[in-house]
Amino acid sequence: MNIAVTYENGQIFQHFGHTEQFKVYEIDNNTVVKSFVVDTNGQGHGALAGFLSLNNIEVLICGGIGGGAQMALAEAGIKLYGGVSGDADAAVEAYLAGNLDFNPNVQCNHHGHDHGEGHNCGNHGCGSHSCH
Repeated sequence: MNIAVTYENGQIFQHFGHTEQFKVYEIDNNTVVKSFVVDTNGQGHGALAGFLSLNNIEVLICGGIGGGAQMALAEAGIKLYGGVSGDADAAVEAYLAGNLDFNPNVQCNHHGHDHGEGHNCGNHGCGSHSCH
């Protein structure tokens, strides 16, 4: 099994659609046998689900993620564990131990306001919902 984590400087990157790297963990007998970092080459949002699928990812651990990306992952058969923060390696170990703290109802939470990333809901498609 392969697990991917949105990744930046050892931590879980908190915006799936803007992640520049994933850390990929190859798992055998519930143990990490290999891990490596891969660049997304600038792909964003929905294209990242295809990127993960091409890299044989079965599980994704991430921070925030929008509805459209969630649907794309589901269509690709990738199990999502969102709303996770902290150390990437520790999150994978927690997942393997069966005690990963995640939010099954996670949604991209940056819509409707500008929070220093130079975007708001009006100029990118980070989900299949409308902003208020």
